[in-house]
Amino acid sequence: FGIAAAENFVITTTNRKEITEDNFSELVQDGVTLYLLQSVDQMLLSATKERIDFLPHYDTLVKSGMYEYYASEGQNPLPFALAELIDNSLSATSRNAGIRSIQIKLLFDDSQGKPAVAVIDNGRGMTSKQLNNWAVYRLSKFTRKGDFESDHSGYVRPLPVPRSLNSDISYFGVGGKQAVFFVGQSARMISKPAHSQDVHELVLSKEDF
Repeated sequence: FGIAAAENFVITTTNRKEITEDNFSELVQDGVTLYLLQSVDQMLLSATKERIDFLPHYDTLVKSGMYEYYASEGQNPLPFALAELIDNSLSATSRNAGIRSIQIKLLFDDSQGKPAVAVIDNGRGMTSKQLNNWAVYRLSKFTRKGDFESDHSGYVRPLPVPRSLNSDISYFGVGGKQAVFFVGQSARMISKPAHSQDVHELVLSKEDF
C-alpha cells in the first residue's frame, strides 16, 4: 500500500470499528469491506460502494399478498404501506433527548428522478451494517435473534401509550420492503449515524432486480 515503515495506520470496518488481533476473526468475514486509514475518525476522501447479495426472506413470499388482502377486505392498503415506512422513523427517534421530528413529503416533480414519497427523521441513524441487514431480511424487531446487527438494535418495547407515539405499528416481518414496492419501484435510504461523520446510502430498485 505504499505505507512508510514509521507511519501509523488502522484498518476498520465501514462502521469504523478498528480491526485488532482480538476481534479479527469476528469482524473480518468473506465479502466484508475494510478501510485503511490514518485514524479511525479520518474523513473519507471519496465515496465507497459495495454490492449486497442475498436471498429474500421467506416472508417475502408468505406475506406478499398482505396489501391485496386489505383491499379485498374493503380497506385502502395505502395507509398500511405508509405506516410501515413511518414505523422506522418512530423507532429511530424513540430515544431522542430533544424534539422528535418526522416529516412525510410527497414529491411530484423529478427531483428524485421520478415522483417519490420521502420520510425524513432526526433519529439515531443507521450504520452501513444496519442498512445491509434491512436489505437482507427484516424479522420482527421483537423476535430478531442471532449475530446480525439489527436495524432496531437496542430496541425496547415501549410502555403502553397510543400506538401513534411508539414504533409498534408494524407487525409484518418484511413490511418495510413490501411497503416500498407497493408504493413505487425503488427505495433509497440515506442515513448518518449519530456521533459519526459517515453518511450511508442504500438503493434497492426493481430495475436492478
